[in-house]
Amino acid sequence: MAEFFQLAEKVLKGKELSRSELLSVIECQDHNIWELVFAANSIREHFFGDGIHLCMIQNAKSGRCSEDCGFCAQSGYAHTNVPVYGFVGKDKILDFMECLGKDVHRFSVVTSGRRLLSKDIQELCLAFEAAPKERVGLCASLGTLSREDLKQLKQAGLTRYHHNLETAPSYFSSICATHSFEERVMTIRTAKDVGLEVCSGGIFGMGETFAQVLELALVLKELDVDAVPVNFFTPIPGTRLGHLPGPSPLQCLKIIAILRFVLPDKELIICGGREYHLKELHPLVFLAGASGIMTGNYLTTKGRNYDADRELLALMQLRPRPKGRADHALSECKNVVET
Repeated sequence: MAEFFQLAEKVLKGKELSRSELLSVIECQDHNIWELVFAANSIREHFFGDGIHLCMIQNAKSGRCSEDCGFCAQSGYAHTNVPVYGFVGKDKILDFMECLGKDVHRFSVVTSGRRLLSKDIQELCLAFEAAPKERVGLCASLGTLSREDLKQLKQAGLTRYHHNLETAPSYFSSICATHSFEERVMTIRTAKDVGLEVCSGGIFGMGETFAQVLELALVLKELDVDAVPVNFFTPIPGTRLGHLPGPSPLQCLKIIAILRFVLPDKELIICGGREYHLKELHPLVFLAGASGIMTGNYLTTKGRNYDADRELLALMQLRPRPKGRADHALSECKNVVET
């Protein structure tokens, strides 16, 4: 127990963990998982206190994606009954925003496909210009966009762009062959270059090792992303990876803890698969280091009810993070990192 708390203390002093120390984290066995989890929680509490980030998403264009990502029900290579529809347009997006819970910090428009068409980007810009930006931060996940596309969206009110790396670079070709890991990194760099915050993480439990979880975490650290969505792979019949079971509850908690040790001051947002894989243990994501959750439905699967999540936070003596404050994790600190 002392070992993991000593590593957490080192992190809180702003020091980098050595490779051997990082290996000790990823080699943690199930019988020691609670010591690792509680140490990770001490890092979360230091940087985020009792404030929890809440976000919601809306699928605004579904199905018929040209990419072959093995986990995705919307891929044209999959054989699923996922709904198929084109970009929903400005009015529908504004309607979605009207239904957001009052404590939702960020709302993201998500579309299927390699990239959103230019005409649809123009329509989305109109929606963002008319959106109640004082009420909620605007995010989007629209694929591999150009610098000009991202600039237009930023001018319309977009403040954060979502683009998952999905998995470690050494495992990426096992998940997707129609585009490269480097292409995804380039989109992240472009979004940062135009002044957008970046939300980028992955899907865990697709057959990768814990060493590859660490590998992805270190790439995200090098890219200095602002928020990291953590999805736990949910097997969907008809997809190429639909036969995989996904992670166990304790594996989920370990993954969150690894990410918190590597990314101490970054937003860790638990998204898809939270209840499906963690089951009765899903409230423990916060103790493992999570500083945020996605509430409501996901893209093609059901999520957890917003009111139920609000009740859960209250029971755990946590609270939705106040609005009107900067999103970057460091501005939410209750404490200052010791130097």
